[in-house]
Amino acid sequence: MSNLKRISAVLIAIMMIFVAACSGNNGGNNEPPKETNAGGAATNAPDNQAEGPDTSKFVKISYVVLGNKPTNGQFEKVLGEVNKLMKEKINAELEWKWVEWADWQTKYNLLLASGEAIDLITIGTDWLDTWGNAQRGAFMNLDDLLPTYAPQTWNSIPEEDWAESKFNGKIVLIPENDYTQWVNHGFFYRGDWAKEAGITEPVKDWETIGKYLQYIKDNKPDVIPWDAAAQTSTFGGYVASYSDNLELPIATGYLPIYATKSYDEKYTVNSPVFEDTFVNFAKLMKEWADKGYWREDVLNNKNDARAALRAGLSGMDQHHTQTFGGLRVNMDKDQPGSELQMFPFHRTGGNNLMELSITHGGTSLGAHSKNPERALMAYDLIRNDEQIYHLINYGIEGVQYEVVDGKRQLPDGYDEAKDSFYADFWGGRVDKFEIPSVTTWDQLEETLYAEYDGYKKPYPYGQFVFDKTPVEAELTAVTQVSGEMGPAITYGKAGDPVKAVEEFRDKLKTAGYDKVLAELQRQMDAYKKLIEG
Repeated sequence: MSNLKRISAVLIAIMMIFVAACSGNNGGNNEPPKETNAGGAATNAPDNQAEGPDTSKFVKISYVVLGNKPTNGQFEKVLGEVNKLMKEKINAELEWKWVEWADWQTKYNLLLASGEAIDLITIGTDWLDTWGNAQRGAFMNLDDLLPTYAPQTWNSIPEEDWAESKFNGKIVLIPENDYTQWVNHGFFYRGDWAKEAGITEPVKDWETIGKYLQYIKDNKPDVIPWDAAAQTSTFGGYVASYSDNLELPIATGYLPIYATKSYDEKYTVNSPVFEDTFVNFAKLMKEWADKGYWREDVLNNKNDARAALRAGLSGMDQHHTQTFGGLRVNMDKDQPGSELQMFPFHRTGGNNLMELSITHGGTSLGAHSKNPERALMAYDLIRNDEQIYHLINYGIEGVQYEVVDGKRQLPDGYDEAKDSFYADFWGGRVDKFEIPSVTTWDQLEETLYAEYDGYKKPYPYGQFVFDKTPVEAELTAVTQVSGEMGPAITYGKAGDPVKAVEEFRDKLKTAGYDKVLAELQRQMDAYKKLIEG
C-alpha cells in the first residue's frame, strides 16, 4: 500500500470515529434525550427532534369551581373518565374543589388569601372580585406560559380579548370569550297563575309582580308566594328596573354600592344607595314583607326557592336568563301547564342592559400553584379537546345524555336523582363544542334573546381595572356595612325603611364611602382618556 493510500485510510477512520462521537446516541444505549426542566427544553435533544413540555412526572391538578358538590356519585364517575384521558395525554389528574354557595363570597376570597397551592380557579371580574384578588397577588402571570403550555387557547383568543384579561399589563386570566350567554337577572313567575290574577301581558314592572304575589297569598293557602332566602339581594335588579345606572366590576359585598349614571354618562360615578332608588326599594320590600310574600324568618331561611317552585310550593324565583331557559322545560314537566315566564329587570326602563363582559367567566392560575405548566396543559385540553369538553359539560353519553337529530336529550330510563350530573365549569366554555339541548326552552332565542337585541348596549368596562390600593381599608369597611345591614333592608326586616336607609348611609359615610367614590371617579376619568383619547 502506498503512503498516500495509508494516509487516506487513516483519515477515513478518524472521520468515522468523529461521526460516531457526534451521532447523539448516548453511547449506543438508544435512550431518548433527557428533559431536565419544566419549561420543556430538552437540554441534549438533537436538532431534528421537536422540543416539548416534560410530562414524565405524574401530577394532580386542582380546579376550583363555585357550586354545591354533587352527592349522587355521578360526578366522580365522569371525572374518572376525564382523568383517563388526562393521564394518557399529559400524565396528570384533575381534582375538582368546590366553593359551596353558603357564604360563597367569603369562602372564595379566603381561599385565595390563604396561600394554598391551588392550580386552576374560576374567576369573574363582575361578580368574583377578580381584579381585587389580582391586586392582592392571588394569580400567576400567564404571558410567558400560555404560548407553550396552552397553545390552542393562546392562538384562538384575539389580542383585543387578551387586552381585557390583563392586570398591570400582565395576563392574569383566560377569558370565556367564545361562549354566547345572557346572565341578566329577573323574576321567574308562573304564567298560569298570572293569568288567574288577571295579568295577561308580559310583566314589565315590580308593581305587577306584587299583584301576582298578592294573588297567590290570597288564593293559594298551601303556597308561599316567594320562598326567598336572604343570601341574595334583589336591589341590583331594582336598580336595573328603576334607574339608568350601569353596573361596575367592583365588588362591595351584599349590595352594589357604586355604579355609573347611565350609558350616556358611562364615566360618571354615582351610587344608587344615595339616590331615591334605594329608599323606594326599601319601602317596597317592607311592604312585601308585611304582606307575607315570604317567610317571617326569611333572614334565616335555608330552603331552595327553585326546588319549592318546581314542587308547586312557591310561586316565584329569581336568577338569570340562562337559568330560565332550562327551568322552563323542568317546570313544564314538574308543573304541567305552568307556562313559566321571566320578567327581566332591565325590561322596565330598557336603557341599561349591557352585553356580557367576556370576563364574566374565565379561569386563572393560583399564584402558589406547584404545577403551573401542567395546569395550563390541562386547561388547554378542557377547552379544546371535544371529548373532554363534552364529558365535563354534559357527562357520559348514554348515561347523562344522548344526541338525537343534533340535540341532547335524556336517555330512556334516566333518573334525575340517580343520574343527574353537573360540573359547574364556567371557566372556558366555547360555542364550537356546544350541543343544543331539548332541556333548554326552544323559544328562548325568538322571545327573550330577540327582546334583548332590541335594547342591549356594548359592554364599556372591559379594560377598566380598579386599583383599590389607595382606599383598600375604606372599601373593606364599606363592604362590611353592606353585609351587616343589606339583608334586613332587602327583606323588610330593618324596621322603618326610611330610617334604616338613613342609618345605612351614615354608616357607609363613616366607613369611607366618599373617599372610595372620589378615588373611583379619578380612575374612571383616566380610563375615559384611555378609551376615548
